[in-house]
Amino acid sequence: MYCSTCFGTKHAHRAGAGRKSRMATSTLTRAKKNRADEFYTQMPDIEAELRHYRSQFEGKSVLCNCDDPYESNFFRYFALNFNYLGLRKLVATCYAGSSVMQTELPLFDIPSVAEADAAARLPYKIEISEVVDTNADGAADLVDVAHLLRSRKNVLTILEGDGDFRSPECVELMKQADIVVTNPPFSLFREFMAQLMALDKKFLIIGSKNAITYLDIFSLIKEDKLWMGHGFPNGNAFFRVPDAYDREWAAGVFDQTTGLVKFRNVSWFTNLDVSKRHEFLTLYRNYTPEEYPRYANYDAIEVSKVSEIPCDYDGEMGVPITFLDKYNPDQFEIIGSSRFLGRPMSEIAPKGTYVAGGIRFYLPKGDGTYRRLYDRIVIRRKKRSAK
Repeated sequence: MYCSTCFGTKHAHRAGAGRKSRMATSTLTRAKKNRADEFYTQMPDIEAELRHYRSQFEGKSVLCNCDDPYESNFFRYFALNFNYLGLRKLVATCYAGSSVMQTELPLFDIPSVAEADAAARLPYKIEISEVVDTNADGAADLVDVAHLLRSRKNVLTILEGDGDFRSPECVELMKQADIVVTNPPFSLFREFMAQLMALDKKFLIIGSKNAITYLDIFSLIKEDKLWMGHGFPNGNAFFRVPDAYDREWAAGVFDQTTGLVKFRNVSWFTNLDVSKRHEFLTLYRNYTPEEYPRYANYDAIEVSKVSEIPCDYDGEMGVPITFLDKYNPDQFEIIGSSRFLGRPMSEIAPKGTYVAGGIRFYLPKGDGTYRRLYDRIVIRRKKRSAK
């Protein structure tokens, strides 16, 4: 199933990191395995991120291709801000099988849609080219689909296929769009990203941070073709899920009061310019061999916290993947990932002195055994040219 968005409730609860953060990560994994991929993004989260890109949307055509137009907060955001952003066009598509498709949209009342098609709840697209500003303040005060379709410049059309972003007509819609903004299905994130890259599209989408450990996704980051967006407030992403979903897979992160699921391991991915990509990270720690041990299976030092990157070390350093939230390509160079760089420990140490588990970096404990680390990104400081 595809991720959509809804007009849902504002998030109201907070929780700590640590064990709950790891629980949220495993919850995302369970959700993907169960194809429980329909997470409805909250309007406050969309507003908090999109405010950083306003000037880049002027005169552009925006596609929300994993969003039921009636239920989508992405669609609603762009419709409400159509004139404020200076959009040329807004397109959203509904896919077959969506749990919210046409549950509220009165298609029988729309002349362009045959009664039989509406009754069959077929997938559709809505193209918005005009949003009337009733009080001339630059924004629409009340936007619903029925209101938007009163304009002859806005059209609802039944799709020939199932609305899948990989279907020929939806691929064609992506070709015509300037910017794609949506919350694609976590289980199809790599396919979605590959399509964006193949069509050379600008985009702002939501995905699991685990995606950066995939070779194809990480390669895009390393090649400066993809980076992290500004981020969710306080690092917490709140989503509503369809009522029909079994809550068992979301044990520990589903709040019965708000009806929201919380994930910390989720981020915005984009190739739109974002101001934080140009902010230099302040470095204040000095390098010492004691504080920064060297890996057993790769020639680099361990930096366990991004805030502790030494200011006077020019060699390769392994840092947590959270570094990408602070990454400035003018300050650092990305060398690679621990998943692909480290030598197998079987070539270095006797069996039983380390816990095996794929390619990871290891640190010597000092007693002949080794500690396996979480994923690391290997970086190197760039020398700043004298002015």
